[in-house]
Amino acid sequence: MGVSWKRIIQWVAITAVVVFVGSCFVKLMVWEDNYYREKEGSERDVVAKEAAVVEKEAEPLIEVEPTEQEIYEYWVAPDLPRYLSIPKLNIYNRRVLQVGINPTGELATPNNIFDVGWYESSGKPGTGGTMLIDGHNGGPNVYGVFKFLPDLEAGDFITIERGDGVLFQYQVVENIAVPLEEADKYMATALRSPEPGRESLTLITCTGEWSDLRYTYLSRQFTRALLTQ
Repeated sequence: MGVSWKRIIQWVAITAVVVFVGSCFVKLMVWEDNYYREKEGSERDVVAKEAAVVEKEAEPLIEVEPTEQEIYEYWVAPDLPRYLSIPKLNIYNRRVLQVGINPTGELATPNNIFDVGWYESSGKPGTGGTMLIDGHNGGPNVYGVFKFLPDLEAGDFITIERGDGVLFQYQVVENIAVPLEEADKYMATALRSPEPGRESLTLITCTGEWSDLRYTYLSRQFTRALLTQ
């Protein structure tokens, strides 16, 4: 039985319409996917640029070491960390300032590159938790307090003097550089003790290559230490 030309033409027309609509739909989906990918990337760029602007507009860093008198007269509450010392790096009695989170959502740092910052929501010395302390790699012209933090090795000692004069000694168990993209995720690890149930200390600073675009170093150094028995 023969097939009419009219029926063939109808099927060809329907097929052509289906193919055309399908190709348009695929193109639309590809365009939409690319659009949102580009938009997401541009939004990340905007966030990074905004963070850089905030940092650039921040109060200029102080690159002058505190005098012995200024260090001696620095006081904190009896239960808070007052001084930090790392003999191997020739760091002695660096003032420990209380810091929080800055407008970009990052851990703040002291304005003087020779001071260190104790994160106010982390542990306190002698309470069994994990203390988090950060410091500058350096300023525009001078090395900061934690410039040589990557040189510490397992077994090296870090001392914290509390406001009441009690000393706490911590021994390094890990010292690693983490890419900036992974630093936030690793922070959760840094806020836990390497040995559950034992008091610990984590030091943080910038390290690695400098990025003019992101206005920051591309890695973060994490030094973790346990309170000695």
